[in-house]
Amino acid sequence: MLGGGSRISHHLRDCNHHHLGLGFCSTGIVKLSSFIFRPSNLTIIGDNHSNRQRFQQRLVSSSSLQCKSPGEIPIAFDCFSQQEDDHEPPSEGLSAVAGGIVALGKFDALHIGHRELAIQASKVGTPYLLSFVGIAEVLGWEPRAPIVAKCDRSRVLASWASYCSNVAPSEFQIEFSSVRHLNPQQFVEKLSKELRVCGVVAGENYRFGYKAAGDATDLVRLCEEYGIGAYIINSVMDRSKDPKNMDIKDRGQVSSTRVRHALAIGNMKYVSELLGRRHRLVLMIKDQKGFTRSNNGRWKISASKSCLLNLAPKNGLYENCFVMFDNENSVRCDVFIDSNCIHLEIDDLGLNSDLICQDLNILGVEFGD
Repeated sequence: MLGGGSRISHHLRDCNHHHLGLGFCSTGIVKLSSFIFRPSNLTIIGDNHSNRQRFQQRLVSSSSLQCKSPGEIPIAFDCFSQQEDDHEPPSEGLSAVAGGIVALGKFDALHIGHRELAIQASKVGTPYLLSFVGIAEVLGWEPRAPIVAKCDRSRVLASWASYCSNVAPSEFQIEFSSVRHLNPQQFVEKLSKELRVCGVVAGENYRFGYKAAGDATDLVRLCEEYGIGAYIINSVMDRSKDPKNMDIKDRGQVSSTRVRHALAIGNMKYVSELLGRRHRLVLMIKDQKGFTRSNNGRWKISASKSCLLNLAPKNGLYENCFVMFDNENSVRCDVFIDSNCIHLEIDDLGLNSDLICQDLNILGVEFGD
């Protein structure tokens, strides 16, 4: 938990991590940038006696705080069990992020920058990802497939626990429509008075508030005014040297846009580098035929692209992949994607052949490098 400002300074002084934050605006542009923490450039608010007292009082009294936004609900999904995780629901009327440290953003890809942002939050308190959802609907954007399937997000976050002091970050989502017209001060006031957070993590290029009017300097100033810790960190850059990966018009930070581009060109090694894990494609195959024997003796299953719950890579053949029957059982496979379908071919399953006899609703496919 978060203690006094001097303790925070001491705790963070030895850190050296990468992070990402995201601002919101009403112009239809979500400004995304990624950040690397360097002790000399870290700004900490709450490092005076009065603010330390407010921090401690906020932590002590968090169990009695009220949340004024009942529509803001933390999410937890599991693609295979279809059950929520073991986190206990918050008490009635209590903000789910009360007393925590929130990373601000639209965490589409859950890539290494997002993970490192969660690491920073975990070093000073209970880490949360605070996401804005429903942006496309509000701004009239054309829907597009997510990079991470909605039902797979809790698995990814659980895998971050070993990086975050053995605590898996929780995700808390806010409807974009509820914050779209808030000016910077009103947004920070919402964090303080409604959500009752103790600290926020953001990047040096962070923009927030109506028409992205606020920047990181404003965030620091407003957080100090409301007694919230503010942790400002520098940009983390994409280390790739491959010119094919550089035709995105940004200054080179790790981003969800880069992940989408890497998937579009089928560079799965690059995707893995950006995500810090293999990309998992999730298929809802209920009412499909299931596995059958092909002419070459391999087990095969085909599914329409309409069964996909997240973004597939470029059409083509992918070897050294794995089909995930659940979170514990996987089998090596080849994947072929065409304009209409995705086809999986598996060698003789041997002792695992009983897996193909079960009723299948969900399959995961992880792509090798």
